[in-house]
Amino acid sequence: MHLASFTYGKGRVRLMRVARTTPRHEIRELSLEIMLDGDFAASFTSDDNTKVIATDSIKNIANALARQHPALENEPFLATIATYFLDHYRQISRVSIIAHETAWDRLMVDGTPHDHAFVKAANGQPGALLTANRAGTEIRSGITGFTCLKTTQSGWTGYVIDGMTTLPETTDRIFSTAMNVHWTWQATPSSYATANRAIIAAMMTMFATTYSPSVQHSLYLMGSAALAAVPPP
Repeated sequence: MHLASFTYGKGRVRLMRVARTTPRHEIRELSLEIMLDGDFAASFTSDDNTKVIATDSIKNIANALARQHPALENEPFLATIATYFLDHYRQISRVSIIAHETAWDRLMVDGTPHDHAFVKAANGQPGALLTANRAGTEIRSGITGFTCLKTTQSGWTGYVIDGMTTLPETTDRIFSTAMNVHWTWQATPSSYATANRAIIAAMMTMFATTYSPSVQHSLYLMGSAALAAVPPP
């Protein structure tokens, strides 16, 4: 059987590039699909893999170049990846890369853009749940899929370390999480929208301005901040 065309590669290569050369960090998050064309026919028609770059190596190359070039804009960064493959592997004739960016906005704290805390652009889906019966009504407000990130002021130490542990302890790591957060109203606020914004703002200020020894502790502090911002009656 004749091979009319063939290509292979690696998809869903997720990269977070963080430029930390100044106190004001810059981030770029990408999901890549890297596809290679070239002299790979033998790997399809026989058991000859001698010219094939492993897909895991493709992923590793993208990650290594991301570390070397944290501040490059997306387009030049993709060009850097393609150039690497073409320069290092003569059997490759074409590199195709599709990139999808996850956009992040700087978190505003007291009206000022924060240096190292971000929220996902077009972030979250606000919602409400009302349950009513003859005895009364319960209203819950909240937001789902609210994603936040900070590039420092987070650690993870003191956890169980045994023969199955490979994760090293650290006092400086990237902290990113997505939240589904809801609150139940015990009294009707003068404005639900204003109160909801105040709750989210209080939680995000706590997230950005306190050191996080764990995701669990940060969520507890953020919940406490929400109750303080809009206290129960």
